[in-house]
Amino acid sequence: MRNDHVTLRSTAVFDLLAPRTPAVPVKVELRYDTRDPYAVVAAFRTGRAGWVEWVFSRDLLADGLIADAGDGDVRIRPATDDPEVVAIELSSPSGHAVFEASAQELADFLDRTYDVVVPGNEHLWVDVDEALTHLISTDLT
Repeated sequence: MRNDHVTLRSTAVFDLLAPRTPAVPVKVELRYDTRDPYAVVAAFRTGRAGWVEWVFSRDLLADGLIADAGDGDVRIRPATDDPEVVAIELSSPSGHAVFEASAQELADFLDRTYDVVVPGNEHLWVDVDEALTHLISTDLT
C-alpha cells in the first residue's frame, strides 16, 4: 500500500467569524495524503498568493462533526444553533480565528478519505524506516 500514494483535494468556503462584523468568506483547500494517513491539511487563502496551512488529525475532524473535540490549537464542534454547520477554532501565538463550515462538505471529504484509507488501517500506509531515515538525516544537517 505504501507505493499506492494518493492525495485527495477538496475546495470549500469557510466563514471567518468576528465580533460585530459580517462573516467573511475564506477559500479553503482540504487535503488528505496517504503519506501522512493520520492527518488532514486545511490551507486557508490569505490573499492573492498566500496560504496558511493547519495540520490536524483526521480523527479530530471526525469527532468534531458530532461533538466538541480538540484540546489544543485546533478545536472542532457542531454549531450550537445549526446542526448543518461546524465551528472550527484555530489558536496560535499570532492569533485566534473561528470559522464556520458546512458539516456536509466536511463529512463528504472525510468519507472520501475513508474510501482511500479505512479507519484503523492508517498504520499500513506508514513506512517507519523511511520516516526514521528522514528524521535522522534532517537532524544531522
